[in-house]
Amino acid sequence: MKIYVALLSLSVLIACKDKKEKPKIDIPPPPAMMNYSIIKTYPHDTSSYTQGLQIYKGNLYEGTGNYGFSKLLKVNLATGEILQSISLPKEYFGEGITILNDTIYQLTWKEKKVFVYTLKDFKKVKTFDANIEGWGLTNDGKNLIVSTGSSDLSYYDPSNFSLLKKITVTESGNPTFNINELEYIDGYIYANQYQLPYILKIDPASGKIVAKADLTSMWEKIKAIDPEADVPNGIAYDAATKKMYITGKWWPTLFEIQLGQ
Repeated sequence: MKIYVALLSLSVLIACKDKKEKPKIDIPPPPAMMNYSIIKTYPHDTSSYTQGLQIYKGNLYEGTGNYGFSKLLKVNLATGEILQSISLPKEYFGEGITILNDTIYQLTWKEKKVFVYTLKDFKKVKTFDANIEGWGLTNDGKNLIVSTGSSDLSYYDPSNFSLLKKITVTESGNPTFNINELEYIDGYIYANQYQLPYILKIDPASGKIVAKADLTSMWEKIKAIDPEADVPNGIAYDAATKKMYITGKWWPTLFEIQLGQ
């Protein structure tokens, strides 16, 4: 009996020791929520299935999607009037765009091509082969940054579209998903999350989502105006004026907004 009690006590001591020695798991906190205010509204062409949006040297450029309707556009911000346009061949589904050093880059969806145009006249000067399904596109002033609908962001050399590196974007320690349209703003990558109302603020050094904005109320207002309007998609930033613009696929409105920190 004494031996049994001794063994039982030893087992309890070992179990308690093991329990105490288990490492503490630190769960990363959720991203901060960014509020936003609408500063101004502008008309937006409801035929535009917006895939990419950018302000460059004071002008608004937009890439649109859907087979047979994909285009690269230069748009009058104030009126929504299309100032310049080129259509993609009907077998291509246009995706994200970005402009770097007066050169426009446009992804395609499943066709694994990247089109390169001159800024002034939209003349196609290069086509890169890309072993990806293109979604969103931006740049950090040096490299192209691409989303493919997964949790990864990939960096490419703009001269030959060779892969430089990948980062995994995480939220509270877990890989996120459906990263779509991108915009690089003051050292952070902002992204739409496809089929969800969120704009994500991503730290490219760590891949962490450090903050997010919920556009649910804006999306509901747009749907009330036009039931055909689709998901939020399109983030543009004017570095000269510090103004941010957002819209969505087939949306009748483009918004100038102010994001909280």
